[in-house]
Order: sequence, then C-alpha cells, then structure tokens
Amino acid sequence: MMHERITRPTNSPEDFSTMMISLSQSRIIAQPLSKAVRSRHTVAAATAATRSKKSRATPLAAPLTLTQQSFQNHATSRAFLVLAASSAATLAAYQAAGDHGDDGNLFWKIARCSARNLGAEPVMLSPKTEPATGILFPRLCNGMSLAGCGVRIKWRFVKVYAVGTYLDPLAMSVVKDDEKELKKALLDPNYPRTIRIVMNRNLSIDKYTSAIIEALEPRMAGQDLESLDEFKKMNPPVDLVQGAEMEMTIRGDTLLYKNAVGGLGQIKSIVFTRALCDVYYGEDAVSPSHLEDVIKGVKSL
Repeated sequence: MMHERITRPTNSPEDFSTMMISLSQSRIIAQPLSKAVRSRHTVAAATAATRSKKSRATPLAAPLTLTQQSFQNHATSRAFLVLAASSAATLAAYQAAGDHGDDGNLFWKIARCSARNLGAEPVMLSPKTEPATGILFPRLCNGMSLAGCGVRIKWRFVKVYAVGTYLDPLAMSVVKDDEKELKKALLDPNYPRTIRIVMNRNLSIDKYTSAIIEALEPRMAGQDLESLDEFKKMNPPVDLVQGAEMEMTIRGDTLLYKNAVGGLGQIKSIVFTRALCDVYYGEDAVSPSHLEDVIKGVKSL
C-alpha cells in the first residue's frame, strides 16, 4: 500500500512530539539505537514489520506514520538524529563503564568515560593531609582554595591544632610570582582568606580563647581592644574536643567567625584583622610550618 507524501512543514514542536509518540507506540525505540538510526530504509522497514503485527496499544485518532512524517522534512529528521545520537552516546558510555559495582561507582565511571571522550582526564580534589597531625584539609572552603597547612605547637612538643589557609587564586595571581610582594599581601587583610583551625587534642575553651587573645593584643598597640572581648563572646562555654573546627574569614576590616558549634559572628575592626594576619603570616608567626607551606602553595594556585 502506497502512503501519501505530506509536503506541509513539520518542524513544529507539536509535530515532533507526535512523531515521538508514534515511534513509542510502534515500539521502534525499544530496538537497539545503533540499528534504529542507521538509515531511512532501516527505519521504514522496521515500521512496516511492526505494522504487520497486532498491537494492543490504542492508536491515535489520526496516527502519523514514520513514512509520512519522520523523514520527509529535513529539520525534523535532523532533530530526530540528534536526539538518537545523544541517547546512543549515553548508552555507549554506560556499556563501556560496565555494570560491575554499586550505582555510585557506575555513575563515576560514566562521568569518567564522558571526560575521556572530550579529550580530558577527570580531576578529583582530594583533601590535603597536614603531616604532623594527619588532619585532612579539603581543597575548597568558603569559595577559596587551600594554599597550605601546618601545625600549632606549644611548649615545643604539644601539637595543639592544625591550621590551614584558603585564598582567592585570582586575587593572589598578581603577587604569587614575587615572594616579597606575596609576604606583604599575606599581611594585608584586604586580600580575602579563610583561616581554618582543627583541634588535634581536647582543650578548654578558656585556654583556646586566651591563647588567641594573648597573640593578638600586643599586635594591636592598644587600639580597638574591645574587639578582643567580642571575640571571646563569640565562643560558647563549651570545651573543645579533638576534631573541633573553627573558621576565621578575613575580608578587609571584617572578620566572619564560625565557632566550634557552628555559630556565626562578626567583628568590624581593621586593627583586629590586621593583627590576626600578623599572628599567622608575620615574622613571628605562631605556626612557622603553616606559613612556609602557604608561601609555597600560593605559587601553584
């Protein structure tokens, strides 16, 4: 039986949707994609073979057949081929990955396969280990990148906490190749950063805050000393345990502080933020290993 050719434009969304419904009813989509998109002749033959069988599906009032609708219009045929090719690529990635493991691993295999198809190897941002304590630091924090980490040692042998610095790679790009300018930038609170502290041992909150304040006060030269009381109040009366984390984000004259229980606070004082920068990046830094690693790490940001 000869089918009448339809010459009217068929590139509207409604026509394309109707075509896909017709395809699903004829069960052509259920066939392997590599066979379903080989040629017009293959699709037409598959349609004819399917029509010769009895189907339980209720046909549309005016079903649009493949020979009438699908490949008569150039735009529609291109859209169908793009859709099929996309599905075929996904299926090929799935088959290449194999189904040997849990869903999470399979998802990663598909992503890895896709990355390789684009000519690139995937990069996993694995955490960095602080060598003296074994504490892990994620590569990203508060939208900034880890530059380096070290340990705070008290009384020559007590490893109190590990500390890491996160910096804005774009902001540091103009100074990272000049070590002298880099050291100046680290002392300047206008270069945004996050200082992340992770406790290596249990410590009372009073000892923690007292140690920070004792390091800050002489660097503040008697100015804005009330900000020290503000800092102390931002730490609730809960002793610190091993693994407790604190974050100090510096942006100009503003300190955004997250305490060990997740509470947030803010101090507005350029004197305070400049003194805090000197505590961790000055000539008499409380953690020389941290400062050394930061200077080294900035160059590779």
